[in-house]
Amino acid sequence: MEDFQSAYQEEKARLDRTLEDIERQLLALRSIPVYTGHDFTEQLLEESRQLQRDQLERSFREPYFGRLDFSEKGKPRTPYYIGKMGVGDPEGKEPIVIDWRAPLASLFYSFTGGDSASYEAPEGLIEGLVYLKRNVVIRKGILERVADTYNQDSEGPAVSDEFLVYRLGENKDNRLRDIVSTIQAEQDLIIRAAKNTALIIQGVAGSGKTTVALHRLAYLLYQYKEQITAERMIIFAPNLMFIDYISEVLPELGVGDIQQSTFSDWGAKILGLESPPSDGPGALTRWFDVSDTERQVVGDDKLSGRFKGSMEFKAILDTFLENIESCCVPSLDFEPWEGTRLSHAEILQWFEGEYRHYPVARRKERVLSRIHRWIEMELKKSPSLAVLKERKKKAQLREKAYAKKWPELEPVAIYQELFQAKKGANTGFPDMSESIPASIFKESQAYLKKKMLKEEDLAALLYLFTCINEIEGNMTFDHVVIDEAQDFSPFQVAVLDRFVKGHSFTILGDLSQGIHYYKGVRSWDEMSRLFQPEETGYFALTRSYRSTMEIIEFANEILKRGVGADLLAVPVFRSGDPVRLQSAAGDQREASISQALATALSGSYRTAALLTRTLQEAKQLYEYLIGEGVEAHLIDGDKRQYAGGISVLPVYLSKGLEFDAVIMTDVDTSHYGPNDAKLLYVGCTRALHELWLLHGDSLPTYIATDNSEIVITSHPTLP
Repeated sequence: MEDFQSAYQEEKARLDRTLEDIERQLLALRSIPVYTGHDFTEQLLEESRQLQRDQLERSFREPYFGRLDFSEKGKPRTPYYIGKMGVGDPEGKEPIVIDWRAPLASLFYSFTGGDSASYEAPEGLIEGLVYLKRNVVIRKGILERVADTYNQDSEGPAVSDEFLVYRLGENKDNRLRDIVSTIQAEQDLIIRAAKNTALIIQGVAGSGKTTVALHRLAYLLYQYKEQITAERMIIFAPNLMFIDYISEVLPELGVGDIQQSTFSDWGAKILGLESPPSDGPGALTRWFDVSDTERQVVGDDKLSGRFKGSMEFKAILDTFLENIESCCVPSLDFEPWEGTRLSHAEILQWFEGEYRHYPVARRKERVLSRIHRWIEMELKKSPSLAVLKERKKKAQLREKAYAKKWPELEPVAIYQELFQAKKGANTGFPDMSESIPASIFKESQAYLKKKMLKEEDLAALLYLFTCINEIEGNMTFDHVVIDEAQDFSPFQVAVLDRFVKGHSFTILGDLSQGIHYYKGVRSWDEMSRLFQPEETGYFALTRSYRSTMEIIEFANEILKRGVGADLLAVPVFRSGDPVRLQSAAGDQREASISQALATALSGSYRTAALLTRTLQEAKQLYEYLIGEGVEAHLIDGDKRQYAGGISVLPVYLSKGLEFDAVIMTDVDTSHYGPNDAKLLYVGCTRALHELWLLHGDSLPTYIATDNSEIVITSHPTLP
């Protein structure tokens, strides 16, 4: 206790000095009048001063979160304080606070004990000794907690998880938060990995994949500030609500202006579509809101999303496009009026010779523009105004008719040609119908004839765009993050690779949460094969920081019994309440749900989720709760914001979210059949602290009821 009081007083004195230094710098900056003139140099200086003001104001509330006492070889022991943003010393001495992304700060995350430590700096490898790792909690300038996670002079464990467990035990609100004070060694390796690498991260539920990726963006901007910009980075998220859910992490790290989008929204913008392709309101219900017996899992060759997302489909498009140049220029001379002719040979020479270095769509545009200029030159040779008028009229009609003989070099038009869904199809394109499964060809042809598109078509359309058009500089990215990447296709990633510099990707997901089996990948090899071995890296995050040990062990059993997965979550030592299995059949169903909800929220929890099997059941339960006076939010797939509190949603929309307490309804064999183990696993792993499974007469066989960490109420009749 005496040691703690001494450490607390020491840190309190240091915090007071730091706040005084920050306040002094802030006052000096605020004393400089804000420049509002038009001088460009002064505008840049004012922009820099404003950035410093903003950072110092943020630092004043929470200047740092950690202390590292380090002695570089041959130098004395020095305490370094680490924060979300660095704070310099106006007198040019050692920084008051070191930015968490700085090379020295990496020791705070990577050091796990031992007689020596080292880190990579611009000048080379720096070696020395770590004496102390200390976490501090400062909120609104007030020191709340001091905890040593390593102390060379202590008789305790080499490195303690006590502070990590404390932070993980905090209750959840409606936003994802940064983990900068608790980044673990295996997470830090990913965050600080080299830029020009396609990183593939397989992470179990709750391993912090998304948060690690967001911190990686902040690190890359710090480490490569001369090469990349935030505006040229993008995060691809599964839906707009998820974007809202993660929206506060980057601003907390002092990073703004990074693009955040769904693949559909971004693709529609590139293609100039009026709205993103939609599979319609029944798309998800088609796959999820039917019983297991109705929804038989068919082979990949029958799954349109899997086929159109494959590299096999890309190869089909490549073959289809091989003859595009030869079928572009109409095989006839152009005659704007009688007696004047532009030969096919000359037009072909323009197309295949002078403009060959342009993409094919630009070549077509250039050739047609040149023909138009040629017409204007020829019209000047007209002997009279009357002849000029007559020739001009004929030329306009014939020029338009000639242009129509060229194939329409737009992605959608070419795609329609592929599926023979375009009126007056161009015979110059090869017939690829035998290369595409008949059922997929027929279904695609039918809706393309109606000028409709689906999400599964976007990768192909974007690929066609890149083949026939130039990718302009403002379309390219310095780095791309793909979240929930197990639901992406290899073709989507291959297309994105055409828009990103140096294969700079962070691709993250969890195969055990691959519930969208009709379109996602089954193995990360499908992604890694897109790159050369030296261009890619793979990390497996197996520690789960989200849920209690009881919840994780329960969910692991579902994976082992129902999926046969061998990559299971390793829980952090944080124990909680047992998982509750409670009978809630027939007339008692709604009353049991209300009772479970009231019990779960009787403490200090801020967020809870009621997860149903179908959207229809979610709507019905929501209406019931509203009728009972419960303030709840329905998440139906159309929401753009996550409101926190009590949420009611189908389990398949819960992926990526987390809640203090989760109550799953109707967990029985009629709702969760043999092919639904991953779906149930996703639902269970949304819970941080408390998990309830309310069930009917019979539980799925992959739920372990012989676990001592489970409380069973009103024992069900097991199958």
